Amino acid sequence: MKGQLQNVWIFILFLLAGIVLGGFIGSLFSGMPAFSWLAYGSEFGISTPLVLDIGVLNIQFGCTIRFTIAGIIGMILAIFAYRKL
Repeated sequence: MKGQLQNVWIFILFLLAGIVLGGFIGSLFSGMPAFSWLAYGSEFGISTPLVLDIGVLNIQFGCTIRFTIAGIIGMILAIFAYRKL
């Protein structure tokens, strides 16, 4: 059971690394006309934060997720890299 749970966390780590690296590569190449398609994507979430103000405490909630083609490619490559382990 412990080994299986450890494998799940390693898989999630690989996925996150693939998404982050893919997003970085997409933003890096977004200025180049030949590779600008890597930065094509969409953003979902709460762009303006929700505010909870109870006088003494002010809490703001917000979350956005940006999907790009480079991030999806990075995620697919991360899955292949995980399977090779």
